[in-house]
Amino acid sequence: MDKALYGLKQAPRAWYSQLSQKLQDLGFKSSKADTSLFYYSKHNITMFLLVYVDDIIVASSSSKATAALLKDLNAKFAFKDLGDLHYFLGIEVHKIREGVLLTQEKYTLDLLKRVGMENCKPTNTSMSSSEKLSAFDGDPLGASDATNYRSIVGALQYLTLTRPDISFAVNKVCQFLSRPTTVHWAVVKRILIRYLRYTVGVGLKIQRSLSMLVSAFSDADWAGCTDDRCSTGGFAVFLGSNLISWSARKQATVSRSSTEVEYKSMANATAEVMWVQTLLKELGVKAPKPACLWCDNLGATYLSANPVFHTRTKHIEVDYYFVRERVSQGLLEVQLVSTLDQVADGFTK
Repeated sequence: MDKALYGLKQAPRAWYSQLSQKLQDLGFKSSKADTSLFYYSKHNITMFLLVYVDDIIVASSSSKATAALLKDLNAKFAFKDLGDLHYFLGIEVHKIREGVLLTQEKYTLDLLKRVGMENCKPTNTSMSSSEKLSAFDGDPLGASDATNYRSIVGALQYLTLTRPDISFAVNKVCQFLSRPTTVHWAVVKRILIRYLRYTVGVGLKIQRSLSMLVSAFSDADWAGCTDDRCSTGGFAVFLGSNLISWSARKQATVSRSSTEVEYKSMANATAEVMWVQTLLKELGVKAPKPACLWCDNLGATYLSANPVFHTRTKHIEVDYYFVRERVSQGLLEVQLVSTLDQVADGFTK
C-alpha cells in the first residue's frame, strides 16, 4: 500500500484506485460531478467523503456510522483520525454562531513572511480602479525576479479559494507570467503586501440558509484589455445565501458588442450552475428546479429568451445558445438586475 501511494510514477492514480474500490465495497458511490467526492445514503444514514490524495474529510449524519467507516478503512489503510475539522490543505475552519468561517490566515502570514514584508503599511484596496495593466508597461524583470514573480502569483491563486475579493486582481497579474515587468511586480506587492496585510483574517462565511435556490450573477467588461481588446467575464454562484463558486477570467475571443460579451459571461455562469445542480441532484439535496441568473445587460437578458437575431448578435457562435435551451426547458430564469446590485461586478473590474 505504501508503494501504491509513494513508490510509483502513477502513485496518485494507484492510490485513488485502491481507495475508491474499498469505498465502493462499503456501499459508497463515486460522484460523477466531482471525482474526489464519495457519498453514502442508506437506512436514514447519509455520509459524504471528500478525498485529496491521503487527506480526507468525512461528514455524516451519524457519529456511529463515522466510527464504523473509520474502523473499516483502518483494516486496510493506515489512517489517523484528527477529530473535528479545523484545518485542511491550508484552509482554517472556524466555528461561529451563524455557521463556519473559512480562512487562510496562516497561509497568508506565511506568504507575507516569505517576501519579508509582513510589517508593511497596509491599504484597503487590492488594486487601483483606474489602473489598466499592459504587457508593455515597465521594464522586464531579471530571470530570478521573474521566477519569484511566478511563484508568488501562483501562491496568490491558491489564496483565492477563500478570498473572492482578490480574484480579479490575481487574474490580472496572472496574464503576465511569461514576461513580468516592474509595473506588474508593483501590483503584486500591493495585493500581497499591503492589501492582504490589511485584511489578513478575512474569509468565506458558510451559514444556515432558509432557501436552497441556486442563483448566479454574471457580468463582463467590454474590451477591457488594452493589448488585445479581449474582455474579462465573471460570475458568482450562490446556494441560498452562501457564495459557493466564483470566477474572474479573461475571455478567449474579442467581442464585437457589449451584448455579446455579456452573453458569453452568462453562458459560463450557466455551465457552472448546471454543474452545481447536477452535484446537488447526486447528493439528494432538494433545490428549486429553476435556477436564477441575474444580468445587468438588457440585450443579453432579452437574447436568452428571444430567438430573433439582429446585427449585434447574429455573429455569436452557436455553442453559446445552450443558455436559451435551459431557459426554454424551465431550468433557468434570466432576470435583469441593476448595475448597483450586480454582485459579480467586482470580478470584472
